Amino acid sequence: MASSSSLFLLAALLALASAPAIAFDPSPLQDFCVADLNSPVRVNGFACKDPMAVTPDDFFNAARLDQPRNAMNTKVGSIVTNINVTQFPGLNTLGISYARIDYAPMGVNPPHIHPRATELLTVLEGTLYLGFVTSNPNKLFSKVVKKGDVFVFPKAMIHFQMNLDHEKPAAALSSLSSQNPGVITVANAVFGSKPPISDDVLAKAFQVEKKLIDWLQSQFWENNHY
Repeated sequence: MASSSSLFLLAALLALASAPAIAFDPSPLQDFCVADLNSPVRVNGFACKDPMAVTPDDFFNAARLDQPRNAMNTKVGSIVTNINVTQFPGLNTLGISYARIDYAPMGVNPPHIHPRATELLTVLEGTLYLGFVTSNPNKLFSKVVKKGDVFVFPKAMIHFQMNLDHEKPAAALSSLSSQNPGVITVANAVFGSKPPISDDVLAKAFQVEKKLIDWLQSQFWENNHY
């Protein structure tokens, strides 16, 4: 009986000890690991810069995120300024990045996914209609938010934002729980992939005629995925 209890306790302790191993982003193993973007070493992330060569500037980025960007000439009426590890090597291994999103009047940040990050969005200016869609059975959670409001998009959920003002631009700041969250814009991926997905597949999936699929694909190819 004592032997069985000991084995059960050992199994429980092993399960608890191994639980952190399933976490998506591992904890850093040193104080910092400034990315060496020129290193030939290929790892899951970026190799570390020699810590003796690290300076305060490695932890600084003159991003000018207080400056509005002009989204008027973009096809969808939005422009995203990313601050991730490729622009800011000091973020390497820290599990965080940032972005500013500017919206033209009635501009849209189209449905997209961050495969590696949860996103926390804060409205800087304007009024946005935004939301995300869950995995099957695809429930939409949407809301109209205003300056100072905060909304969270869970990791890997399809989400979007739209500026509701017909005359004034809007802006938001987003923090993301990955140094390199990635982005998959749904329409671009479906209709603008290289090489293209077969129009037979897409016509069947969307239950439309192939000529409509061909037209949609041509829009994304001709406009270089905008």
